[in-house]
Amino acid sequence: MTFNWVFSGDDNPAMQRTCIDLEYSLRPRIMRFLLSRLDVDTDFSCFHFNVDVDKKWVSISDKTPKEYVSKILTGFDQVINGSSFSSVA
Repeated sequence: MTFNWVFSGDDNPAMQRTCIDLEYSLRPRIMRFLLSRLDVDTDFSCFHFNVDVDKKWVSISDKTPKEYVSKILTGFDQVINGSSFSSVA
């Protein structure tokens, strides 16, 4: 699982810390979500997510294979972002 961080401003130590904190909170939530919809034998390293730090929004990256996107798209935004707005980058 890979996160692509998007934010305005410099990559200063405070922003780096924010990204680390966000990753520690997001990674288990996203893994629980993925495991609830996919087999445990799935190669989770092929999942990519964009994280807009300023907007506090996670989207499924277009780098994620399409067959997986179709399996996780339903419910992703509600569970991860708390909104039903679709978020495929």
